[in-house]
Amino acid sequence: MKRAIRSAEVLCQRLELPAEFNRRVAEAAPGNPFPVFVPLEFLSRMRPGDCRDPLLRQVLPLPEEGDTAAGFSTDPVGELQGSPAASLSVGLLRKYHGRALLVASGACGVHCRYCFRRHFPYDTVPHGDAAWDQPLAMLSDDPTLDEVILSGGDPLVLTDPALENLIRRVAEVPHVRRLRIHSRLPIVIPQRITERLLDLLRGTRLSTWMVVHANHPTELDAATLAALGRLVDRGIPVLNQAVLLRGVNDQLAALEQLCRTLVDHRVQPYYLHQLDRVAGAAHYEVPVARGRQLVAELRTRLPGYAVPTYVVEQAGEPSKTPL
Repeated sequence: MKRAIRSAEVLCQRLELPAEFNRRVAEAAPGNPFPVFVPLEFLSRMRPGDCRDPLLRQVLPLPEEGDTAAGFSTDPVGELQGSPAASLSVGLLRKYHGRALLVASGACGVHCRYCFRRHFPYDTVPHGDAAWDQPLAMLSDDPTLDEVILSGGDPLVLTDPALENLIRRVAEVPHVRRLRIHSRLPIVIPQRITERLLDLLRGTRLSTWMVVHANHPTELDAATLAALGRLVDRGIPVLNQAVLLRGVNDQLAALEQLCRTLVDHRVQPYYLHQLDRVAGAAHYEVPVARGRQLVAELRTRLPGYAVPTYVVEQAGEPSKTPL
């Protein structure tokens, strides 16, 4: 992460993109509050000279981010309003029955331009061992909760000792049975999946699940697939969530190859998300009718277990809504 690219200008230079395109990208830089952050491992999978590369499109700011679009907001799934806000100040979100989400870190291994939490006030959420006292007490006080989701940011940016301590404390809550970790790091920085990490993930009584996030088959290079395989080999089920994105994976060939590669390597295609309507990301939106068509076509080409469920998250709803 220390070596990651943090500038759109540098990103364009490293990929030897056309000068005219670089000037257009430069228009998006001034005043953009969401910084560029691209690890070199992810950069290495992009095609030099191709300003339409599907991985580049996910991380490069464009002038369209400054457009105002009806229906798009800084809180697209309602995490900052209503009842969840009462516990958000301590890093705990309880949107779904039986499950609670801990915001384990405000940092991430890559900044995806369509991220539904790109406006999330991470600086107001406390982190560190002492900061977990209150949310863990809240978990302990609610016996209806049997699953804890570690999210962020990205929980795997925590150091191994910090992550191990947090998982141990979650495991001490007697009614919690499952731990789910949502992370992009196994995809963008696969070296994070070390033997020590695997040991600590399997080091408690909890059933541990890993949910990763890959949108396009070129994200799944040999190192990434090997990292996912290490998780599965150690008995940690791996699910993939993708977001349907214009110019990235809104063609049948891309989605089909993504799903085939995942199941060939024992990873379950879990959800295909309709874009959360976050301010700055309207240029990524694909019409729902097109998404339904793509999923219907996938069903004619793939076995049922290889077809993700097409969903949207709606503020205030008790679960994801199938489309």
